[in-house]
Amino acid sequence: MLSSTAAPSGFRSRNLGDPRRHVDLVLAGAVGAVVVIGLLLVYSATRRFSDGNGFVLRQTMFAVVGAAGAAGLALVDYRRVADWWQALYAVGIVLLVGVLTPLGAVVNGTSGWYRFGPISLQPAEFAKLATILAIAAYLGSVDRVDLRRLAAALGLLALPVGLTLLQPDLGSALVFIVMGIGMLVVAGVQMKHLGVLVSLGIVAILVILNSGALDEYQTERLTSFVTPNGQSYNVDQAQKAIGSGGLTGYGLANGPQTRGGYVPEQQTDFIFTVVGEEFGFLGSSVLVVLLGVIIWRCWRAAQLAADALGTLICVGVMCMFLFHIFENVGMALGIMPVTGIPLPFVSYGGSSLLVSFLAVGLVQSVHMHRFS
Repeated sequence: MLSSTAAPSGFRSRNLGDPRRHVDLVLAGAVGAVVVIGLLLVYSATRRFSDGNGFVLRQTMFAVVGAAGAAGLALVDYRRVADWWQALYAVGIVLLVGVLTPLGAVVNGTSGWYRFGPISLQPAEFAKLATILAIAAYLGSVDRVDLRRLAAALGLLALPVGLTLLQPDLGSALVFIVMGIGMLVVAGVQMKHLGVLVSLGIVAILVILNSGALDEYQTERLTSFVTPNGQSYNVDQAQKAIGSGGLTGYGLANGPQTRGGYVPEQQTDFIFTVVGEEFGFLGSSVLVVLLGVIIWRCWRAAQLAADALGTLICVGVMCMFLFHIFENVGMALGIMPVTGIPLPFVSYGGSSLLVSFLAVGLVQSVHMHRFS
């Protein structure tokens, strides 16, 4: 009897060790659904342009490349990827430094881009993923986060934050900070230390807003949700578009605000206004729920991870997505400052889409390799 069950047991053990058997299909399905919705929204937001089809084609190209990259990354053990964290982090920092030189291009007052013909790349997006790997690899290798290790982790975080502020790009800097805080909390930093860090962060933001480091229009964008000013036009138009959609919206490509081009940067920063106007409350709810499923699966992967490294990677990705979603939807609704942060998998932009896919690939790798 015992010998007859040995073979099936061994068979099951071998199957458990095969990463391909542990793909998170719910996460993959949610990402796929959001990407399709995003392509439809980009089409609607850009169809009035003379090269409107070009936006959708480029976004589709980046989606295909990103999906392939995510699939390939998922098959690689995340621990092997983390072994390269120093090189990846260094490349991210070099790219952030490069945009501050004549090699960088200025877009909407921010020196945060590289231009290659019709293609633009934003290194801050890639640096986010590199920073997640760096902090996760460092904190995942220590038993506890004492002051010395906390200082080292903050050093890894401070460099990309400082470089993005020099662009100036306060929105991306805030994403780095939220990612770092989330990973520190899960890594076990003492609450008194965390309280001091949060307080210092709030003070730093207030100093930046009042120091003249940002252009006047950038400061107005960040404070328009509190104090109406010249930059509140964007938010007013966004709220009109979302509010006019009612329960079910006007239908794809039929939104008056979208067709008239009244909402600035609608295919990027204010993409949520398209779903609100054309698919109404119900369509917006479906999109938010799907994005919530992505967050949930990242958290689940963090809980199931085989080690602290995997947990911290998933938490970092989760915090990155969570802040992007909350901030992007919030600024369209007028309850958050306008920072230019894209909506993951939805907003037009190759850098954001590629990095979002690669981040999901890392989460899948943690989930798939939890038995190996």
